[in-house]
Amino acid sequence: MIPFSLGEIAALTGGVLHGDATLVVDGPVEYDSRRIGPGGLFVAFAGAKVDAHDFAAKAVADGAVAVLGTRPVPDVPTIVVADLLDALGRLARGVLERLPALTTVAITGSSGKTSTKDLIAKLLALAGPTVATTGSENNELGTPYTILKVSAATRFLVLEMGSRGIGHLRYLCRIAPPDISVVVNVGVAHIAEFGSVEGIAQAKGELVEALRPEGLAVLNADDERVRAMAARTSARTLFAGVSDMSDVRATDVAALDHGRFGFTLHIGAAAVPVRLASAGEHQIGNALLAAAVASQAGVQLAAIAAALGDPEGLSSRRMDVFDRADDVTVIDDSYNANPASMAAALRALAAVAGGRRKIAVLGFMAELGEYERAGHEEVGRVAAQLGVDRLVAVSEQAAPILDGAAAVTSWGGDSVLVTDQEAAVALLRAELLPRDVVLVKGSRYRTWAVADALRNDATDGVSDK
Repeated sequence: MIPFSLGEIAALTGGVLHGDATLVVDGPVEYDSRRIGPGGLFVAFAGAKVDAHDFAAKAVADGAVAVLGTRPVPDVPTIVVADLLDALGRLARGVLERLPALTTVAITGSSGKTSTKDLIAKLLALAGPTVATTGSENNELGTPYTILKVSAATRFLVLEMGSRGIGHLRYLCRIAPPDISVVVNVGVAHIAEFGSVEGIAQAKGELVEALRPEGLAVLNADDERVRAMAARTSARTLFAGVSDMSDVRATDVAALDHGRFGFTLHIGAAAVPVRLASAGEHQIGNALLAAAVASQAGVQLAAIAAALGDPEGLSSRRMDVFDRADDVTVIDDSYNANPASMAAALRALAAVAGGRRKIAVLGFMAELGEYERAGHEEVGRVAAQLGVDRLVAVSEQAAPILDGAAAVTSWGGDSVLVTDQEAAVALLRAELLPRDVVLVKGSRYRTWAVADALRNDATDGVSDK
């Protein structure tokens, strides 16, 4: 974090300081005492099972200057606040106000926002020092936590912003007012919280409403609900997609090896060929949005194309395609899932497999509310329509996937329900044959164990693609 005295932090957060106001925090802000470093600030959350105030003295002994908490800690410099999340947000906003030259890019969407965030951060790093959300730390804690990592040298701040209801993005944008807002798509992810797709669109549009008139909205031209958000901002708008109306556009789209795609990237009158590092046709749209942002930062077209073709820096468990020594290909997309991303992953499976046997191991999709059964059935229908040969649903909650597949009368594949990840691994170990292609996907922390087992089962000589 950029340097702040304890007195300044207390003033920003509205806290009461117990300690020397002249002490300066110029190290990391951490809520895990094991990660604290010299000059840092330890944030002491009190949970149901663990109260981090109990680790405050050790954090200071390990180098922290002070503690931000909700009660004083004896013999430890402490800033006491009523609400730690609110205090972190205030502190993060204070950091940004001291860095007026910093460009803040905010990204949201129902699916694909993490992949898009990774690409934007990667491209912007070509133009200057960049700090970005790690993984999907995109909420009321993750957003200020990411902001507090910036330094005076940081030129770009790339924030993935998640939303669980109306007003959430508005709150995050008060902490980090965006200079550039990027909306990937509007789907049914988290529909239980929003109530309808229209409610999701309303909430996602808060990101463009937060723009100042001199800002920029980068919108997916191929999603009609996202296109409509242009009317919700006075900022300049840039459309990216494959449609003719796009300012940043892909033409000559072609399938390559391992489910990857190539295309010609057009920005203004210039054009360059691109070969994407990530698998899945849906990655084209993510790449176009990232290219649009990078072009506004002055990154040259050739450099954009080269970076989009380089797999370095992409988040794990997102369309990670690897070959095993036994000639089985695995697509690890196990980080998270919703109906739209499931359908995209299944299309990638079909593209990677070609004429090879296609096996889909699909887990439960969380937070769909009353759409839960219909959403799972929809995924099953897509799997059957794409000709998946073996469909494995993991857990009873995912069973409607099989019902959806069975409703496609022309489907010639077969399906099975297994109780958990361990059962799925056992089934695959018994059934996998050379040249099989396996997709593993499900909501967070539900099917990753299957992908890991498939990777760990590989013998020496495995070649990552």
